[in-house]
Amino acid sequence: MALSALLHDLQLSSSEKPRPSASPPITELLFQLQEKLIGSPSEACALIGRVEQLFQAADPHWLFCLGSANQEGERAELQAAYSSLISALIGCAALPLCDDDGSPLSATAYQSVPGRAATVSSALTAVIDSWDRGGGARGGLLLAVAPPICVFAVTHFQDQLWTSSASRAAARCLQEALLRAGRWRDSAHLLMGDTEENGGILGEVLDVLQPQLSKSSWQRCEPVKLVFSWTLLQVTRPRLSPHLPRLLPPSLLLSDHHLPENCMLGVRCLHHIVLNTPAADLRQLNRAEVLHQAALRLLSSSRVAAVVQPVLFCLLDLLLVLEKPPSSLAPSCPPRKNSRHDDVLRLVLTHMEAEHKVALRRVYAAALPPYVQRMGVAVCRHLKRLERVVLGYLEIRDPPEETSRLKVLEVLQNTIRAAWPRMQHRSNALLCCLLRLLVDVSSDSELRDSIRQQLMDQTCVCLKLLDACSHGDVQRRLLQVDSSCCSAEVLRCLETVTVATDR
Repeated sequence: MALSALLHDLQLSSSEKPRPSASPPITELLFQLQEKLIGSPSEACALIGRVEQLFQAADPHWLFCLGSANQEGERAELQAAYSSLISALIGCAALPLCDDDGSPLSATAYQSVPGRAATVSSALTAVIDSWDRGGGARGGLLLAVAPPICVFAVTHFQDQLWTSSASRAAARCLQEALLRAGRWRDSAHLLMGDTEENGGILGEVLDVLQPQLSKSSWQRCEPVKLVFSWTLLQVTRPRLSPHLPRLLPPSLLLSDHHLPENCMLGVRCLHHIVLNTPAADLRQLNRAEVLHQAALRLLSSSRVAAVVQPVLFCLLDLLLVLEKPPSSLAPSCPPRKNSRHDDVLRLVLTHMEAEHKVALRRVYAAALPPYVQRMGVAVCRHLKRLERVVLGYLEIRDPPEETSRLKVLEVLQNTIRAAWPRMQHRSNALLCCLLRLLVDVSSDSELRDSIRQQLMDQTCVCLKLLDACSHGDVQRRLLQVDSSCCSAEVLRCLETVTVATDR
């Protein structure tokens, strides 16, 4: 369709609302389009389609006033006109707000959103593509409109109740067009930029999100938490640190929420902040201590495995910000007071002793080896409680992968290596438990052969380590085992321990 016919169809003309003669004609048309999009919601979809056709057909020189003197005032007016039009287009696909209590809306409430979002995405893509046809970004114009467009695209390319396959595809096309027009390599490059001078649009994106990220409002807009977390997870060091005062509070708000999915999202954001922020910046203004207390509170109160798991690994990295690892201290150092590592390990072992949920037992068992390894010889402070946990977890089956048993065997090996002088008088209880484990595993017909072999191999490693720290006492006791009470498979394992070695 010819441009004149499109303008006539849109009922736009440069004489409808005369503006100062110095103003470029396109600004007048953009302001008129914005007024029509806001003033006629019922006709918005049809009007958006015409806007798309307008930008596909129009000459970029006319759209961006390339032939004009392009004075500073004209550039500012052109930028304001485009910003207003894009805000009006995005507003046509606005999502309904949740209730004040933050209860999520049903799928029915979002029924009309995907169609409108797909139409708006196509129109915005046409606007962005006109940049390419005109030879790239036009000064600060693209940077001015990129933040709200990026937020809109991220909102609608995620698989959520307010999206469909068509709207997600359209939003992805919009994001690709934005990156292409600005010559950005990917979304991370868009947000972070290349240098301090070209720092990307992260600050501007946070400006768009900020009104909805307050404590009283973030629960009313369902997508804002997803857009915020997506944005944060794209940013790495050293670009994250300057924005830390704006990124940390929303992450803490999410992690403190009662819904597990929000809590998990918040912990993931906090962990990303810990990994991508210099320790000195985290310790400044007591931020690291605030994070530590928030993580401990979650670890103490949560009974959801999907929440506890990221909290445990977040704490593991956060502790290195707050203090040196106990294993890094020289053996000649005098005895230390209990550290934060000790407090966390004590809390984990206390929970493990009383835990009966299979999912949580697996989570704790998987997280325990790096904690014990980090403690080094300082694990001696926790041997009594650690022994109870090891004995209790090795006695309980964990089919089909036997994750808990395998991880606890790893913990036992690390403990014996680190605290071997203290293990000799504990070898009796551990030896009996390991022998029972070998017999149980060898007779368990439900176990896969590969899992059975792993368990038996790791058990034999533990027996060898116990023998080494007990000066051969384990070998002498194993030689007294009645072969008629064990299967051939168990006997073969024991033979690997009782083979004579030079001492």
